[in-house]
Amino acid sequence: MGEGERETWTTEEFGTSHEGAVGVLLADGSVPAPVFFDMSSGGGGQTVSQWSTYNGRYPRVPRAAALRAVCSCGWTGPAHELDWDQIGDQALAEAAGGTADTCAQNWDTHTSEVDRSAIPLPETFTELLAQLVTEIETLAKTSPLAALRAARQLEVTAARVAYWPAHEARQDTDPEEAANALGLDEDAARKLMARFGDWSPYR
Repeated sequence: MGEGERETWTTEEFGTSHEGAVGVLLADGSVPAPVFFDMSSGGGGQTVSQWSTYNGRYPRVPRAAALRAVCSCGWTGPAHELDWDQIGDQALAEAAGGTADTCAQNWDTHTSEVDRSAIPLPETFTELLAQLVTEIETLAKTSPLAALRAARQLEVTAARVAYWPAHEARQDTDPEEAANALGLDEDAARKLMARFGDWSPYR
């Protein structure tokens, strides 16, 4: 079953390997199919799975019984039941906005756990990186072009110093181990190593 359009969340480091969203559960515990809205007589339309769509007020649109956070990695958060007696005629997006925010917080906790389970970095490195960010932000206040050049040098340096580690990681670790260490799915980990190791990710 394909996914319809909906609001999703990602982190800068983990990207679509851990893409989160508010998921919907029906009263029987099942996940509803995306809803198709016919926009014209010519057959055009939009397929949507945004949680606030599932208000049960239109034909072929079921009513959400609970909301939960979901992630592209397969993780799901706890179900948060909706009280339709309290929701009444309110728009679901407004009436259950707080519940959706709770789902987002559940997903934040999940990505924090992913971060903790990834291979740890030395504290000296994270401190140096934070210092570099501060230096570039300070530089940007007086010379945006100098800040861009500094960022570019960081980019060039990262590509240079990661070349051999990418090759060694490819040789010494299996795809699942590399993915877990990087907090990514196997496809994203393979593409990351290929980018830094300067080989085609498709070979």
